[in-house]
Amino acid sequence: MRMVVVWAVSTLTMLALAGLLPDFELQSADGDSMTRTAVTAATAAGAFGLLGALVWPVVVRALLLVPALLLGLLVFFLNGSLLLVALWLIPDGRGAADPETAVVVAAVMSAVASATATALAVRDDDAYRRRLYRLTGRTRPRDPEDSPEAAPGTVFLQLDGVGHHVLRTAVADGLMPTVAGWLDAGHHLTPWRTDWSSQTGASQLGILHGSNEDVPAFRWYEKDTGRLMVSNRPASAVELQRRAVRRTGDGGLLTLDGASRGNLFSGGADQLALVLSMAARRGSRNRSRAGYFAYFSDPANAVRTAGSLVAECAREVCQSTRALLRRDTPRVSRGGTYPFVRAFATVVERDVVVAAVMGDMLAGRTAVYADLVAYDEVAHHSGPHGRDTDQVLRRLDRSIALIATVAEHAPRPYRIVLLSDHGQSPGETFESAYGLSLKELVRAGCGLPVPRRVRRTRSGSEARDAARDALRSALHRPLDENGETARELPAKPSEPVVLASGNLGLISFPDVPHRMTREEIDRRHPALLRTLAHHPGVGFVLVASAEHGSLVLARDGVEVRVAELADEGPLAVFGRGAADAVRRTDGFPHVADIMVNSMYDPATGTVHAFEEQIGSHGGLGGEQSHPFLLSPPELSPPVGAGEELVGAERIHRVLRRWLRESSGPQVPLGVSPPVEVAPSMEVSPPLEICPPASRSESHLPVDDGVVQDKNR
Repeated sequence: MRMVVVWAVSTLTMLALAGLLPDFELQSADGDSMTRTAVTAATAAGAFGLLGALVWPVVVRALLLVPALLLGLLVFFLNGSLLLVALWLIPDGRGAADPETAVVVAAVMSAVASATATALAVRDDDAYRRRLYRLTGRTRPRDPEDSPEAAPGTVFLQLDGVGHHVLRTAVADGLMPTVAGWLDAGHHLTPWRTDWSSQTGASQLGILHGSNEDVPAFRWYEKDTGRLMVSNRPASAVELQRRAVRRTGDGGLLTLDGASRGNLFSGGADQLALVLSMAARRGSRNRSRAGYFAYFSDPANAVRTAGSLVAECAREVCQSTRALLRRDTPRVSRGGTYPFVRAFATVVERDVVVAAVMGDMLAGRTAVYADLVAYDEVAHHSGPHGRDTDQVLRRLDRSIALIATVAEHAPRPYRIVLLSDHGQSPGETFESAYGLSLKELVRAGCGLPVPRRVRRTRSGSEARDAARDALRSALHRPLDENGETARELPAKPSEPVVLASGNLGLISFPDVPHRMTREEIDRRHPALLRTLAHHPGVGFVLVASAEHGSLVLARDGVEVRVAELADEGPLAVFGRGAADAVRRTDGFPHVADIMVNSMYDPATGTVHAFEEQIGSHGGLGGEQSHPFLLSPPELSPPVGAGEELVGAERIHRVLRRWLRESSGPQVPLGVSPPVEVAPSMEVSPPLEICPPASRSESHLPVDDGVVQDKNR
């Protein structure tokens, strides 16, 4: 009966559109009776519905190689093509429409049919479940009679970039009523502190795989391999996961009947979708694009998401234009492809990941870990506080509510844990505040050529003058008895590699195979360290020393040995635990020659990002280092009274304990050596935001597959 009603409503919709749109016809040239026109409309509506059910899934599967942003735009045209085919099937050629009109009619028809079916099933639990199964590509849930006392499953939802303070403020302001209800019901809200590298790559690797050792930043240069590691590049993600698995001897958090959705790393899960560290197809049921196919195989979902994607692009254009007209500060460029990147993160990724999580719960999976990146993406360009991010938080809360509703229909009870991987700290960019980038400041401090614009800034002029004076002094400095000065100043040293990870900068000298010491840097570039440490936009500098061990340098000539570092002195402003975080990173094999953390103003909570972001994370300073963990009262408290959660690896141990409490002992996967993938097994990522790394630099295990070059 529901199908008949949907068919009837679709027929009436088609008749109404034929009356409203001059280029859409359902009658012959000589005109037809109302009955004949109604039969024509019913025939066309039925044909369109059948084509949507039978042909659309095949078309979507064939187009899974198309990048997601392009697929979202193609959805309208594909749906319009199906309508033209449906009109062509009408006897006597009574149906006709221009291609542009067909796109509009098809979109309206799909939306009306979807809304009607949903409204009819709203009070029918069985129909609601069936719709959810179709939405997520499942035929049926596990039979509860097979396990009448099923152990609870656990869903971990990561709200990327949402700090502890932001969550509490959103709850207080009424932006997240679902989370507020959970807190009123007794959920535990616990802040935790990140490592020095407060970014998704380090945090999620530690959370999912139990080790983020030797991940000094979001991007860094490795001298021993000559490779630039970037956390959101597929080749780098695969390598980082391989190293973590080898170090821990364990497959990850999700090795027991787990699913990983929208993450950088797999966590050892069998069911993978939109996971960056995947490299090969894994079979028809759990291959990399299964989540996309399951979602977009319903034309109504595809049209709705594509429409939301266009609306989100328009919303971003309006918001950025308003910020420009109001001359809001700080502000960064939001043109080019950014509206599409934002729309992908806030619409496509959200819809597909939420649908995949719903499917996992209806299939009764033991553990699910999913990342929703919407807030993090918007906060980078709009700032972590304001109207733009408030809207994103509202929509995230609705997604959480939907997942919680679906959990009520799952064949086993579920415990939903919310957490974040880091926060975001606001602030004007380093380049906007001082007129030059960190790279340009380093070049000026090394005496290397810089643009005229940089030479006119105060920072650039002072750095160039200091470098020039230091070079003169070095040239007239007498040689020691071993001739060290002459030997340590090569005629053409390599230019430094300067990388930015939020407000953390990394400087490496590729021609020196080891970590350079302060003494070596001073002999080569006598003014560089002084230029960096004394700059008002720099909080402190970490560098090794042959004489004193590693040192932290700061303004006014402050120098402290890392071994003696405490949460006072130059690191006092960065809060408790800063000294331990710096000391740990200093011991990493791939720490940069020079590590630079920007200044932090505790009065305003601001930092200076070394890249184009007015909401940033990656270093020390402010809210970026303080994410949250929200757990239901059925689970044990994450820490004892008076204790503090520190580091992503500690979060991994807490989540492991909760899985044992819910579902019994977790059996880790065995560690197997990586196997290189043959060229025929490689697949192109359907969700490219950044260009993927070249195939030649990756060594990918057979049981992984590249899906998404995810903007962090």
